[in-house]
Amino acid sequence: MSKLARVWLILLLIAAVVVVFLLVRRSTHSAAMEHRVTANRLLELPSCRMALTPTAGDKPLDLEIARVQKQIEKVPEPRQAIERLGWLLVKKARVSFDSGYYKLAEQCAACLDAASPTSPEALLLRAHVLQSLHRFNEAEVLAQDLVGIRQRPFDYGVLGDVLIDQGKIRAGVAAYQKMVDLRPDLQSYTRAAHVRWLTGDLSGASELMRLATSSSSPNDPEAGAWAYTRLALYQLQGDQTRESLQSCNAALSLQSDYAPAMFVRGRIYLFSNRVGDALSDLTNAADASPLLEYQWTLADVLRQQGDVVRASSVEAQITRSGATEDPRTLSLFLATRGENINLAVQLAEQELTNRQDIFTHDALAWAMAQAGRNREAFEQMKQALSEGTHDARLFFHAGVIAALNNENQQAVKWLERADGIKQMLLPSERLQLTEWLARVRTRGNNLNRRS
Repeated sequence: MSKLARVWLILLLIAAVVVVFLLVRRSTHSAAMEHRVTANRLLELPSCRMALTPTAGDKPLDLEIARVQKQIEKVPEPRQAIERLGWLLVKKARVSFDSGYYKLAEQCAACLDAASPTSPEALLLRAHVLQSLHRFNEAEVLAQDLVGIRQRPFDYGVLGDVLIDQGKIRAGVAAYQKMVDLRPDLQSYTRAAHVRWLTGDLSGASELMRLATSSSSPNDPEAGAWAYTRLALYQLQGDQTRESLQSCNAALSLQSDYAPAMFVRGRIYLFSNRVGDALSDLTNAADASPLLEYQWTLADVLRQQGDVVRASSVEAQITRSGATEDPRTLSLFLATRGENINLAVQLAEQELTNRQDIFTHDALAWAMAQAGRNREAFEQMKQALSEGTHDARLFFHAGVIAALNNENQQAVKWLERADGIKQMLLPSERLQLTEWLARVRTRGNNLNRRS
């Protein structure tokens, strides 16, 4: 080949390389533009726009939410940032006790689903949100779909949560076990501990919760605070008052304004006759969180201390919001106080259509007993006791209902078991427990004399 021919060949090869480079560059640019257009169209959807609603607050979590929201509007491919925003909003809902943030997180899931229908990321986020909003049937369908697509630890975690909340204990335990097998950490240990407690194994629950606290990370102080708070409850039930107080303080060292820990510490102070300290913590917990259980406890202690005006104000708030916020607790509140019993029964029956767990059966049994439907209450109470759960309120209700059905031996048994862990009851419940115990023991003595 001549020298001139070789030069032409080299030039042709260079030209070919340049052409290929330009074509690849154009293709890459077009793909980037296409992603940009897709992202822009995605963010025009109502669910995506709603997810970008600014949130109030100036804490680190609020600032991180705002940062991710701005990032979503700037990046070519926003799906990963949308998923992160959804979980940040879930965290905000947990620490603020404001369910509105769960609804914003649900919009993030809807936005993800629009970008990639039936994506596991969208399924997990939406299932968790629906479970937190007590939309259990919907959440279970999504969770079952999720574990059918993939088998990651949190997939089994959310499935177990939904099943346990509906009273499907055996299936929930199986899901939690898979979660523990795949990832033994704080999240799986806390779930396993709850199941142990639910089935009557307080020592096993405490042991697992201690494992959970030892697995906590400073990167997620709320999760660590939750684990220490649950451990404190188990320790209080086990009459380990000093250790329980230490666990509450450990929770508050991780998150100083953590309402659940203040609530449990208030209960510890109350049982230790430190009423002033108890009222301070219970007030702060009720101010920080709208949970009916917190408000009910505060009102109960205020009445015990003779502050009827303030107690009535808190109780009015309970009756105003309870039917929508927490119908089961409102039912228990009304039945315990002997007020509006028909509504108490209606609320518990309504709740039973949504979840058939032992605590809903207990609420219905207690309301029925106050309505004079003693045999029906007795049958509901059998289901409430079916898992062997050691719970003072369950035992107290079981004893009263047994007494109303003239089952005196059972009444004594359950009331004495409630008395053994009466630190877990409200002051008014402890007073009723004492009265019923005296009544059934007197009845038993009279029966023995006659025989």
